[in-house]
Amino acid sequence: MVLFRAAMLQVLLLLILFCPCGYAQPGSTLLKWGKEGNSFLKVSSGAIVQVDINGQETAVISADLLRPMGEGRSLAVRDFAFSEDGKKVLIYTNAKRVWRYDTRGDYWVLDRTTRQLVRLGRERAASTLQFAKFSPDGSKVAYSSEHNIYIEDLATGQNKCVTSTNNTRKLINGTFDWAYEEELEDRDGFRWSPDGQHIAYWQIDANQVKDYLMLNTTDSTYPFVIPVEYPVAGEAPSPYKIGVIDVASGTSKWMDIPGDPHNTYLPRMEWADNSGELILQQLTRKQNESKILISDIVSGATREIYDEKDSAYIECKGFWQDGLIAGWDWIAKGAAFLWVTEKDGWRHVYRVGRDGKKETLITKGNYDVIQVSLVDEKNNWLYFIASPDNATQKYLFRTRLDGKGGLEKLTPASQSGVHQYDISPTGAYALHTYSNASTPEKQELVSLPAHATLSKAKTPSEEDAAGEPSRKVEFFKIKTIDGVEMDGWMVKPVPFDSTKKYPVVFYVYGEPAAQTVTDEYGTGSNPLYNGDLAREGYIYMSVENRGTPAPKGRAWRKSIYRHIGRINIRDQAMAAMEILKWPFVDSSRVAVWGWSGGGSSTLNLMFQYPQIYKTGISVAAVGNQLSYDNLYQERYMGLPQENREDFESGSPITYAKNLQGNLLYIHGTGDDNVHYQNAERLLNALIAANKLFQFMAYPNRSHGIYEGEGTRQHLNTLYTDYLRRNCPGGGK
Repeated sequence: MVLFRAAMLQVLLLLILFCPCGYAQPGSTLLKWGKEGNSFLKVSSGAIVQVDINGQETAVISADLLRPMGEGRSLAVRDFAFSEDGKKVLIYTNAKRVWRYDTRGDYWVLDRTTRQLVRLGRERAASTLQFAKFSPDGSKVAYSSEHNIYIEDLATGQNKCVTSTNNTRKLINGTFDWAYEEELEDRDGFRWSPDGQHIAYWQIDANQVKDYLMLNTTDSTYPFVIPVEYPVAGEAPSPYKIGVIDVASGTSKWMDIPGDPHNTYLPRMEWADNSGELILQQLTRKQNESKILISDIVSGATREIYDEKDSAYIECKGFWQDGLIAGWDWIAKGAAFLWVTEKDGWRHVYRVGRDGKKETLITKGNYDVIQVSLVDEKNNWLYFIASPDNATQKYLFRTRLDGKGGLEKLTPASQSGVHQYDISPTGAYALHTYSNASTPEKQELVSLPAHATLSKAKTPSEEDAAGEPSRKVEFFKIKTIDGVEMDGWMVKPVPFDSTKKYPVVFYVYGEPAAQTVTDEYGTGSNPLYNGDLAREGYIYMSVENRGTPAPKGRAWRKSIYRHIGRINIRDQAMAAMEILKWPFVDSSRVAVWGWSGGGSSTLNLMFQYPQIYKTGISVAAVGNQLSYDNLYQERYMGLPQENREDFESGSPITYAKNLQGNLLYIHGTGDDNVHYQNAERLLNALIAANKLFQFMAYPNRSHGIYEGEGTRQHLNTLYTDYLRRNCPGGGK
């Protein structure tokens, strides 16, 4: 559920466009800084071009060179990578989706000297290769295909399978099963050693996980099942192994990792800044203890160097490079590495010695590090995103890498909002992307640390802005009867008459993987509504409850542990009670809607606080927490074997009998994430309680409900009609 939990609002605004981990989605900025740090490469008009800091473009690989022999057009470049010597370029194209992201496709290699363009894995079916990457010397490419790893020699064109699973669907080499991909953001599962002599990789044995059988009733006369290896809460995870392939012989050596692989997770593995050791992160089943291990690849012996415990859970993703884990940051010639932990109450970066015994706090203060942007060891700087004073915003800061400096804000004070930076390797320049609730996204090249503008680039959102003149977002804070202060935003009706009372529509998410109250462009919009809520006389708003990933400290985020469906729901309802005291809010016309985790929150609000919420629209909701995957649900709720009552008391199905208002419930029957089973079980509970409601099933649609002709138009029409009929707009 991570995609829709962690990026629900933005994904909806982009009409459910999917991008893979490490690969840019069509139309997005695919940018790769050069080693020298004063220019970057991007794809433009089918070619790969170099852009200097003044914005001047020079073709590096023309579109003609990317036209296969006998083909009428060039490859559509989804991503690219140059060999270390720059003589070859690897092209990723013809991308296809694997569950959430487009991580399988075709790979081609262009030899810039001979100008030959060759497809890799030619004997394999189209769009079945994953995560191809050059060996350090550029002579070979390794890739995963249909759960095995292959090495292809570029001089001879010969390839060899270096893992063997007899092509079984559920013994997975070099990539991951459903739960690892969805909830740990693990997709690329193998690594070349720095000397190119070995490849380290994950093997996931999903044979030991039960299949959830989805039923496809639309694509053939006879229905057929689609099995998904899906461990629900209470079920053990897929066991793992870490293997190291000797490239010369093609044989694997398995690492001797302590702990039970049936009751632990291994979310991270990298080479330990040399070619003889691996560094690993291991989580306990309950994800409340994290161990860092180092394995010797010759003997397989593994030793523990660092151990961290938390009374709730340990979040192991989302801190590095664009919010995704992208390697281990080693410093001091491999004598130390950087590590993120919340153990002092805030999310901070520490410098940890290679033996794990000595550690130094780098980012000091009562604030959270949201994202690490650059480690500039040469100049002793750590660049990162934080927002000490306003949890709805993001800014660029830096501090000394040795932990001896103070906090320095680089984003200009005049530019409030949400900022993102793609910083050059030297830290001298950055592609700066920013917006706020009233300013469309803008992009510019800046020099650092002065943050001086070098060149600007027009972005599509600037062109879209003219279509939304009535959306004026106001931010506010609300304190509940429980003493909880929450951030919120509101869009008032246009025109607005303070002497009248207006209906209010709450947008809710409420779970640990997403914020809804952020000061960025798109906040305040409703992607499912066919019309203008403000001009039709609605107050549209959202408030941020405890337990969301706002940068407000560990206590804020982890207060939800074992309380999903309770503490977040009470916070939302108590905030609504305060808002209903406002003189211009009509307490008889209160609506709430959300998707995925927000759909679950919508149901819980409708069922637990029917006196407040009169109309609800719930999309793709988890009706019963015991039916969702173990990695997500156990991280935030514990093990059902130990505290089943928490799962039950936080699940909407427990309270379905309390429904009083108008409910529209929507689910796709082909949802591999929040299974359609959730809908049918909740329907049974509502039926048993003789509750009337409206239900819409979208045949064979996934969690995003976007596949098929007319789907999104129909969903929007359904949503809009239901809201207008059951919670009519306008002041009274």
